[in-house]
Amino acid sequence: MESLSALIRTASHEQHVAAETSTFMTGLLGGRLGVTAYARYTEQLWFVYEALESGAGRLAADPVAGPFIRPELFRLAALERDLTHLRGPGWRAGLSALPATREYADRVRDCAERWPGGYVAHHYTRYLGDLSGGQIIRDRAERTWGFTKKGDGVRFYVFEGVSNPAAFKRGYRALLDAVDADDLERQRMTDECKRAFALNTGVLRALGDEFPLTA
Repeated sequence: MESLSALIRTASHEQHVAAETSTFMTGLLGGRLGVTAYARYTEQLWFVYEALESGAGRLAADPVAGPFIRPELFRLAALERDLTHLRGPGWRAGLSALPATREYADRVRDCAERWPGGYVAHHYTRYLGDLSGGQIIRDRAERTWGFTKKGDGVRFYVFEGVSNPAAFKRGYRALLDAVDADDLERQRMTDECKRAFALNTGVLRALGDEFPLTA
């Protein structure tokens, strides 16, 4: 039987590519959008990670989700430090979620409250993506806007508690493969990963509408 991690990786490949090649992300990585667009993107991430991490404590003892609650992954404090750098100390006053972001965060929160397997699907989609492709965003942001290497403005992408990302990701996938789930639940979790990618792509599409690329 195919492992759960392989099942998820194969099933979500198309959505993964769609997110990476969205107009907004392409413009951001290509230096065609300014730091204001980057700050707005960071702001949207705050809402998603607030939903992920505010529910983490309740799930720590859960047999399915508990093994994935790893404090070294938590991103909310780093995001808040980045937003302070990007928007100033009063950043909370201007905080606003796009409708697509609200939909994404609400789904994460709903899974955290009602379905541990679904929460794991969102956890996997976000954190392993941050450990992988997120590093490309950090590098481009440092080069484009002159942030201090691994400093304020890009701390979200710096996992100080993960000394060997490749080994960590292997261990994470082993945890996925160890989840006690029947075929139906494995399929539901796989579908939820695809939904997570689609929700993320929806946020990027909305950001693309807000920050259209000029010819």
